[in-house]
Amino acid sequence: MEEFISYTWTKVSHEEQIDKSKSIFDEMNKRRSIREFSDEPVPVEALINAIKTASTAPSGANKQPWVFCLISNPDLKREIRLAAEQEEKLNYSERMSERWLEDLKKFGTNWEKPFLEKAPYLIVVFKKAYDIGEKDKAQNYYVNESVGIATGFLLMALHKTGIYALTHTPSPMGFLTKILNRPDNERPFLLIPVGYPADGLKVPDIRRKEVNEILVEYH
Repeated sequence: MEEFISYTWTKVSHEEQIDKSKSIFDEMNKRRSIREFSDEPVPVEALINAIKTASTAPSGANKQPWVFCLISNPDLKREIRLAAEQEEKLNYSERMSERWLEDLKKFGTNWEKPFLEKAPYLIVVFKKAYDIGEKDKAQNYYVNESVGIATGFLLMALHKTGIYALTHTPSPMGFLTKILNRPDNERPFLLIPVGYPADGLKVPDIRRKEVNEILVEYH
């Protein structure tokens, strides 16, 4: 059984909680996924701290079933881009439904992914389906949920640090396991280019759903 320790916390007034929550919402409401990056360098220590923040996320039985691969090597980024574009070309030409393609039209996306090379760093998030013990496989629990929460922590940490990101899913993503030489117990979860916006970048004028569209209160 795990040892228990005293938990230290600071009580905050209701007024301060409301002010803080409004400030966080206002900041995060400005967040956008960007697809055009500057090649301006990003401090790697800031990225490592953001990944450390991601690793504070809760997980099933505290198994922490995640691995974050931080990539700046130009040759690796090039290889990842070519492999991703190969899958994306098939997606856009064969795999995606007409409705899906229609929904994507307003964002102006296609199978070409130059940001995978232009962004100074790529973060590839892997989920660990199981851990490899000394004698056998060790089960992990709620893996998708745990890694999803950690990824949310990562995106918020990056944004609050002043670093911008794109959540990219060139499905299927098995090529990432091969290129990065990851073990069999790891599965690609998300590919995240990170850096700063390119000069003159424009983003879609998207609308967030109103709170009454996403919230159901029970009193």
